[in-house]
Amino acid sequence: MADENDDPQFDLFGNSDAGPPEPAPPRASNPPTSGGGPAAAGDTPGQRPRRTKAVLPATPSPDVLDAAQALPRQVHLGTSSWSFPGWEGIVYGQAYSDAKLARDGLGAYGAHPLLRTVSIDRSFYAPLSVADYLRYAQQVPDDFRFIVKAPASVTDATLRAERGMPIADNPCFLDAQLASREFVTPCLEGLGAKAGALVFQFPPLPERILADPAAFVDRLGAFFDALPPLPSFSADPAHAFNPCYALEIRDACLLTPRLIRMLRERGVRYCVGLHARMPEPLRQAAALALLDGDAPSGPLIVRWSLHGGFKYEQAKAKYEPFDKLVDEDLATRAALAELAARYAIAGQPVLIVTNNKAEGSAPLSCVALAREIATACARLRDEARPGEGAAAAA
Repeated sequence: MADENDDPQFDLFGNSDAGPPEPAPPRASNPPTSGGGPAAAGDTPGQRPRRTKAVLPATPSPDVLDAAQALPRQVHLGTSSWSFPGWEGIVYGQAYSDAKLARDGLGAYGAHPLLRTVSIDRSFYAPLSVADYLRYAQQVPDDFRFIVKAPASVTDATLRAERGMPIADNPCFLDAQLASREFVTPCLEGLGAKAGALVFQFPPLPERILADPAAFVDRLGAFFDALPPLPSFSADPAHAFNPCYALEIRDACLLTPRLIRMLRERGVRYCVGLHARMPEPLRQAAALALLDGDAPSGPLIVRWSLHGGFKYEQAKAKYEPFDKLVDEDLATRAALAELAARYAIAGQPVLIVTNNKAEGSAPLSCVALAREIATACARLRDEARPGEGAAAAA
């Protein structure tokens, strides 16, 4: 079989002819420790520093407020990144540029009553500093939790040129010291208790690795063993969301009992990745059942990245500017609602982030999903009450 990673048109997600990944917001330069320099604010003679206008949040509709109020507090819904001008009137109160939203929009995003998590995706393309993470943490409420993607420098087995073309083996692949130094430590120091899931998302692996899945699982286990233990910010983990490590894969052949056993032994969560390359939610839910046993025993982490019928660029072109639901995926939404409700009823934290490329508008997907989760929770509670389920059936 031809190795798809040898095709110059395969991107990090394994999409054929997908073009470059969505650009990450530009990383802000570190301010100088002493005055002067081109990065200093107000360095033009005779000019005073300009005050940055805050990004205003949208006024939530009664329907959104009702959906947020009905959702269990341990369920955190959110989106992949937040810098989308098309969300005017949905998340943001006015029209802003994507650069403005990337720099200053997180505070308005965090004011939305339903959006209580977000995926920091730019960390996948380059490591972020403690200052970067701290600035994010300072813009959101105390009960907000981040999903943060580890840099591809440690999760991608190949080095890539533009458009995702593989050019060489990656010597830093599964380098735990590099991951600790450039990802885990700065992330925890900057986000603190607002760090939710530290996700190691592995792009499609080359055939030379997939030819021996057991050996890869063993290497992956040694990698997680070498990472630093995560802190507990709450003494009552049953009612708080302490940081966790999570694994997301893009090769369905790796989703085996051996992989799940390895994760369970190390306390690493399996991140349900909804993407054209991965199985439907119900099969991935079966992997979670193997991970947790008879009842949910850890947080649920989900990244709903892409509509199953499209490639990345196809969905992007069809759905922009991401201001409405275009292709509602009712089956996936119902499966996620059922899964989230089971974990919430069991008292476990839930983190679900949705991409615009899932249905057309990530925040609107969150509103629809919230309603279904609340309905599923109410049904499960009713079924758990002795006699009520039988009476309702009669």
